[in-house]
Amino acid sequence: MKSKGRVVLVLLIAVAVAAAFTLSYAATKMPDQPIKIDSKDAYKEKKKGAVTFPHVKHKALKCVECHHEFKDGKNVWQEGQEVKKCAACHKDKKEGKKEKLEKAFHKKCQTCHKKLKEEKKPTGPVTCVKCHGKEKK
Repeated sequence: MKSKGRVVLVLLIAVAVAAAFTLSYAATKMPDQPIKIDSKDAYKEKKKGAVTFPHVKHKALKCVECHHEFKDGKNVWQEGQEVKKCAACHKDKKEGKKEKLEKAFHKKCQTCHKKLKEEKKPTGPVTCVKCHGKEKK
């Protein structure tokens, strides 16, 4: 009878471990669909049209190149952790060392795109209309 209890316990532990790995994978899986980044999520009034961010086109990058959580000047965010919206920390005004939201996005995206363009590699847009489109609702 004791061996049956051990088998059940081992099976329960195995199921729990499998569930933990499955949930961890699901949390880190890159979205298949483009992400809509809308200024109305961070500002009282909408500034420009929403940006459609093709997450899948950025799969060659390491997640920590964009996702971050700084503590004592170091990025401590790791793959598998919750991904917060940028506006959760970056506001419409600079706060201490945190850049304002618009500058954080522009600096991150445009810097990378311009560098790739200089290297004559395929890249994304760097102008307002190419990212934001014409729509402003």
